[in-house]
Amino acid sequence: MEVILLEKIANLGNLGDKVSIKSGYGRNYLVPQGKAVPATTKKIAEFEERRAELEKAAAEKLSTAQKLGTELTKLQIEIAHKAGDEGRLFGSIGTHNIAEAITAAGIAVEKHQIRLPHGAIRHIGEYPIDINLHSDVIVTLTIKVVAEA
Repeated sequence: MEVILLEKIANLGNLGDKVSIKSGYGRNYLVPQGKAVPATTKKIAEFEERRAELEKAAAEKLSTAQKLGTELTKLQIEIAHKAGDEGRLFGSIGTHNIAEAITAAGIAVEKHQIRLPHGAIRHIGEYPIDINLHSDVIVTLTIKVVAEA
């Protein structure tokens, strides 16, 4: 299946690229999400008419993500969680807990934007996490996990 991308997709292409993908990926994800349209002659003509508008919207998204990234780097996030004597947490801290802590600090972040490179956090300490704000903007933030008093 060939589609025209309406925005930049990681590991696939940029805005306006005509790419060949598996049918299910296009039919079930890219087209319903508004990230691509089937590459028919009619759709190609419509895309060329709207290209400037789509490029402007993509540039605005990128600049918004960059501003949000600079604000995120200024944050100091500390999460208190119940822990045992050796520093092992009762349960774990995942993307949901981290997203709530960052949102409580004043910057709205969704849990699907948070990347934990080594899985859920299970011990007290400082951990670097990646926040994927845009396909071109990835911010690394250090989260400090402390024992709850």
